[in-house]
Amino acid sequence: MGTGIAQVAATAGWEVVVADTNEGILEKSSASLVKVMNRLAEKGKYAQEEADKILGRINFTDDQQYFENSDLVIEAIVENLEIKKTVFAAVEKIVREDTLIASNTSSLSLASIGASLENPSRFVGIHFFNPAPLMPLVEIIPAVQTSEETTNQAKDWVDSWKKLTVLAKDTPGFIVNRVARPFYGESLRIYEEGIAEFATIDWAMKELGGFRMGPFELMDFIGNDINYTVTETVFQSFFYDPRYRPAFTQKRMSEAGYLGRKSGKGYYDYAEGAVKPEPVKDKEVGQQILDRVLALLINEAADALFFKIASREDIDLAMTKGVNYPKGLLKWADEIGLDWCVERLDKLYHEYHEDRYRCSPLLRRMLEKNQKFFG
Repeated sequence: MGTGIAQVAATAGWEVVVADTNEGILEKSSASLVKVMNRLAEKGKYAQEEADKILGRINFTDDQQYFENSDLVIEAIVENLEIKKTVFAAVEKIVREDTLIASNTSSLSLASIGASLENPSRFVGIHFFNPAPLMPLVEIIPAVQTSEETTNQAKDWVDSWKKLTVLAKDTPGFIVNRVARPFYGESLRIYEEGIAEFATIDWAMKELGGFRMGPFELMDFIGNDINYTVTETVFQSFFYDPRYRPAFTQKRMSEAGYLGRKSGKGYYDYAEGAVKPEPVKDKEVGQQILDRVLALLINEAADALFFKIASREDIDLAMTKGVNYPKGLLKWADEIGLDWCVERLDKLYHEYHEDRYRCSPLLRRMLEKNQKFFG
């Protein structure tokens, strides 16, 4: 991720320093960038001269003193709060007093990270999506300590890098990783109940829902260990709210080392010659699967708006540009009707009697007033 962010900034004309204590990681990062830029030049994306200029703006070092005159420092290390705090405390002693310090964390508390700084007002979350050069969305997340000036400056800079920025409150998962949880969690629940197998659920979400990838294909692409850790972190951070409870299926897959594409096996087998299972293309069952997952996704988006995590525009933009959903979830709710959403959620709640399926108060209030999210 750090390598990708460096590429984005350098392409926008910034002088960039990539720092790591591990020389092997730095060598790998440098080689990767050279390979990527040469490939882009071969494809005609850039002239070779321009690609070389971009590479020339990126320096690699294991000496953090190179940060001394930086305008902006973005951390993109392991998702471990204590390690991040140690790194930030060290970086703050090196950089100028007006340097912006940011974290690319996807799930940790920014307030907690910021507390490691003597001046946390200049600290902010800048969350890129992987791969950073290709994914247009960046979440800008001020901590409670972050100054408005810092937030605005971070947003302006990332906007100038030709990214689409959204503002999010410092709550677990921010926008995307919070709202997207049912895409994985409810699909796993449907599988665990024996309603359908992986391939059928993926088929339903793609063929009938228009999603670019099915949930099990996407979890295999992301990595089951990473996806499970994010789910577990969000679940714990929301004080064990049942809506975010992880699935035993994914936990066992992670424990077994079935991490997806990177390990050669996950929900699907990626070994050479392996045959992918065929879905059961029953449209009635497929529609039931889609309806159940979509209702929970819309409910999560509505709750994000209800609790002022972000604006309605930013929530929909985040889901279409951050995880490539076919439509913004709030606009989707307007299209199919809020009555549809509330009825399906209430039906699930009455069937299971689990808070997992509780309807957002905002959906219920808007339905009573015959309102829409847009228009």
